[in-house]
Amino acid sequence: MITNTSDIRVRYADTDQMRYVYYGKFFEYFEQGRSDLLRSIGLPYTRIEEMGLLLPVVEAHASYKKSAHYDDLLKVVTIVRESPIARVRVDYEVYREGEKEMLVEGYTILSFVNAETGRPTRAPAQFLEAIEKALARTAKT
Repeated sequence: MITNTSDIRVRYADTDQMRYVYYGKFFEYFEQGRSDLLRSIGLPYTRIEEMGLLLPVVEAHASYKKSAHYDDLLKVVTIVRESPIARVRVDYEVYREGEKEMLVEGYTILSFVNAETGRPTRAPAQFLEAIEKALARTAKT
């Protein structure tokens, strides 16, 4: 299992008329967490694109348990549990700093797409090697 935690400060623009974080913003927070996790294992999106790949989200889900508010510092825990083949599932848990109760949990499923043809493809060897190395490192700890 690979995990990474991203800190996100809720901006005023992220809140709705009820003064809660607008539900759709959590998908942006998920994206930030995913980008940070990929970067932490040596696979920033720019490198993935250099491999000739795109990673579109083909499924997304969020379950809202508690609200977040302006100026909260959120901890977005991003998790990859297994090595991908043609798709990769990324799980997310969102907490307010200093609290143990989860605010939001969710996941996204991303498909590997050949950037040139636009057709689905398998995860390339470079991608799998980076994931496997990160999984091996976390298995040792």
